[in-house]
Amino acid sequence: MKYTTLPDTDIKVSKICLGSMTWGEQNTEVQGHEQLDYAIAHGVNFIDTAELYSVPANKNTQGSTEKIIGSWLHKTGKREELVIATKIVGPRDFVKHIRTGGFTKDEFTDAIHKSLKRLQTDYIDLYQLHWPERNTNFFGVRGYLHDHEEQWRDNFNEVLGYLQEFIKEGKIRQIGLSNETPYGVMRYAEEARNGMPKMITVQNPYSLLNRKDEVGLTEVLHRENIGHLPYSPLGFGQLTGKYLEETPKNARVTLFPQFSRYHNKKSFEATRAYNQIAKNHGIGLTQMALAFVNQQPFVTSTIIGATSLKQLKENIGSIDIILSDAIMKEIEAVHENNPNPAP
Repeated sequence: MKYTTLPDTDIKVSKICLGSMTWGEQNTEVQGHEQLDYAIAHGVNFIDTAELYSVPANKNTQGSTEKIIGSWLHKTGKREELVIATKIVGPRDFVKHIRTGGFTKDEFTDAIHKSLKRLQTDYIDLYQLHWPERNTNFFGVRGYLHDHEEQWRDNFNEVLGYLQEFIKEGKIRQIGLSNETPYGVMRYAEEARNGMPKMITVQNPYSLLNRKDEVGLTEVLHRENIGHLPYSPLGFGQLTGKYLEETPKNARVTLFPQFSRYHNKKSFEATRAYNQIAKNHGIGLTQMALAFVNQQPFVTSTIIGATSLKQLKENIGSIDIILSDAIMKEIEAVHENNPNPAP
């Protein structure tokens, strides 16, 4: 395994982060524990979850993933060996079974204490805002469209003030963002210069099929020393190549068609082209796709997820693959011809 530190901290994290959002829906508690056992035995020390999980959002399974991690921590006693990240939901119709407000003091109090209880821990290493409160483009929306009736007001400083209280209490160590735009990341960075705590990471989708963060966000990350935690580096399984011939019955997109944004015509065209590059160079598409993400200079740790140990082994193994300049040039040629087909 390879390691780095979360920006502006001494927190050491593996370059592969174990995602867990299928635990409690597609995976049982036993299977979640098996994945934790395997990943940690192979050097992974960074675990990502959320109060929303498992996915898709469902009041009957909400919080189940944190509970599975918590029962494993209780069983093994390995809490101090791990860096655990979780998230608070933002306002959205599909999470009204969790809560209906925004990032208020009461919302944070409710979310943090419930996550701590489910995780069976006294502190959270990295606490993230799962998506913004304001109207902006995320979750597959390519461009920003302003809503003239939007009621949101600028409350970046206020949000950081609430989080600062929990940092002082020792309930959370560091804070980060998710599904955030360059505007949001920059505004939080500006407030941090005025004595507020700093958002040290942003967790966004990033893959061969979705490189939109390179357009404006990565410059912000570089100049403000903020880490990128890419999720969906395989485009919900599209970049494994398993959908190129036929659609598997138990695949995530088959089971949950609301996650089909990676399955448009342009995505399939790009995936076939990337698959051919991998074949030409004698490597698997999955590992080529993950290696591409792993070696980006702005990436702190790549969040991988799997529903089987076989998938998990292949995903973690991608850390040992370095793509040559020749492969990278071929990848860029495909990207130039078909950029960001699945934002």
